[in-house]
Amino acid sequence: MFNNFLGNSPKWYKLTILSFILFNFFSFFVLGPQITSWLIIGEFIFTLAMALNCYPLQSGGLIALQVIVLGLTTPFHAYDEVKSNLEVILLLVFMVAAIYFMKPLLMFIFSKVFTKIKSKVLLSLLFVFLGAFLSAFLDALTVTAVFISVIAGFYNVYHKIHSGGSDLDANGSFDRNQLSGETLEKFRSFLRSLVMHGVVGTALGGVMTLVGEPQNLLIGEKMGWDFIEFFKQSFHVTLPVLIAGLLTTVLLEKTKWFGFGETLPPVVRKIIDQYTLKEDQNRSSKEISALVIQGIAAVFLIVGLALHIAPVGLIGLALIIFQTAFMGITDEHHLGHAFTEALPFTGLIVVFFVIVAMIHDQHLFKPIIDSVLAMDIEKQPAMFYLANGALSAISDNVFVATVYINEVKAAFEAGTISREHFEKLAVAINTGTNLPSVATPNGQAAFLFLLTSTLAPLINLSYMKMVKMALPYTIVLTLVGLLGVIFFL
Repeated sequence: MFNNFLGNSPKWYKLTILSFILFNFFSFFVLGPQITSWLIIGEFIFTLAMALNCYPLQSGGLIALQVIVLGLTTPFHAYDEVKSNLEVILLLVFMVAAIYFMKPLLMFIFSKVFTKIKSKVLLSLLFVFLGAFLSAFLDALTVTAVFISVIAGFYNVYHKIHSGGSDLDANGSFDRNQLSGETLEKFRSFLRSLVMHGVVGTALGGVMTLVGEPQNLLIGEKMGWDFIEFFKQSFHVTLPVLIAGLLTTVLLEKTKWFGFGETLPPVVRKIIDQYTLKEDQNRSSKEISALVIQGIAAVFLIVGLALHIAPVGLIGLALIIFQTAFMGITDEHHLGHAFTEALPFTGLIVVFFVIVAMIHDQHLFKPIIDSVLAMDIEKQPAMFYLANGALSAISDNVFVATVYINEVKAAFEAGTISREHFEKLAVAINTGTNLPSVATPNGQAAFLFLLTSTLAPLINLSYMKMVKMALPYTIVLTLVGLLGVIFFL
């Protein structure tokens, strides 16, 4: 039974999880529910950090079940959290599957980009800018799904030749030994840096607009701001942050600090060149027709999300129906593959909402919120920004934004603060939940999605490696955002 428990995970990890569960019972009855809840948050973050040893759904899920058993929250309160985040769940189920059917189009576009742009700095800036621009109008998880599909696609092209399973190397022009060892590690490092630039870009763009992040919609609704007004209220802070983020990208690529700066090995560039050439030469009329359908679907996707004509998940479902109908994909087996990437993460997100429900029921953040609201009115925007950032890094930024904006609105309606100050605090909450939260994967859903994707083990992207690579961005974005809140609001 012990061998089966958590499968092939290391023995020390299995014992650690069992120790957590046993100690939580002791802590609950001896130290009390508040301390136990904080311990459980730390344990859950640990399971995320060890995602490459064991998918967090199992280990984190056991801890979440214990939360229910101990009465730290109830299944109904957890269900309430799920209901309030149903749009995110529908997004994961349907939108990620819709992106799956767009893979040929994404590979067609990005293979051209990879072969045309030789400069790693320019390529990195392109990924950051694409992540920022798309996330300003779409949503970060959809954009991250695009990046994952592209990066995984290129890795698979390389892997097929490396393993001898591709006819790209029919004449034996590639040395298998040359493709192993240092070349493989350099290629992984190259892909890691690109995808990290891209997901940081989603945070840079997502903070700027009403539809960029789920909490932005919530804040906009409470404030009565439309798309233009939201941008106008926030751009004093968000625009300098975007510029600082792009400059940080250039600095990291030039200095090669924090795991960035690796260029595409020449032999890999040759593989991608040959792949692009072969695909172009052998593309059938049916495949060209499919690319056209995927292109039309991409336009529908951008327009639909930018205009917010329907919840994101339902737009994804519409795109699945449109693409599969016109590309002739009608067998259930082929359709099923599209959903395999996102469903484990969807399960993990629901488990995460159990932890969020525990935080809510145990009022873990209330002392922090009360202390910030008790400060001098001039200090409040900066302190709201920092408090939101710190809490969002360990919790769900949508939950943190919800708690803070509700408290601030109550203060405004009670006449405690003016409308002008209310607007300043709303911008501080928006930027605080979006920018410092890039520090950890659990702070941003897009980061967590990347960490738990099938791509992460292929490119050796662990929790701590992600934290290390995000650190320079975290420092720059947090400081520039803080200065913006202090001086420009």
